[in-house]
Amino acid sequence: MSGAGSPTLNTDGTGLKITIVAGLWHETITNGLLAGAHRVLDASGAEVSEVRVPGSFELPVVAKAALEAGADAVVALGVIIRGGTPHFEYVSDAATSGLTHVSIQTGKPIGFGVLTLDDEKQGLDRAGLPDSTEDKGAEAAEAALATAQAIRKIMLERR
Repeated sequence: MSGAGSPTLNTDGTGLKITIVAGLWHETITNGLLAGAHRVLDASGAEVSEVRVPGSFELPVVAKAALEAGADAVVALGVIIRGGTPHFEYVSDAATSGLTHVSIQTGKPIGFGVLTLDDEKQGLDRAGLPDSTEDKGAEAAEAALATAQAIRKIMLERR
């Protein structure tokens, strides 16, 4: 399990606006990711909104729009399962590189909850469902909150 050794993060969302941007592919896995992200964000006290997009390829542009519209952070959720063509590599790279670029360009955090999988079982194991071993939606939300808090602290110290 890759979650072993995970840190305890500051997940206080008081005063933060967080947008979840989630793809529509692989509904069962995505719904599990969404549930985990909502659980963490709802408990944090953040103001939460959700936007659905066709797939993981569309995550970066909508994440950028959300951040430019006033979100303090985005939680990006998507599911990409390897197939028999290079499509997997192209979409995985576009989503990962695009989200990284948006985060750096806007100076705002994006919790990365895009699963890149060899098969559906790997996604079910990571989706935060009752039989899952991990909850990557929750982890992405925690990372977004903790990073937004770190940025807030730096900005307050500069004053």
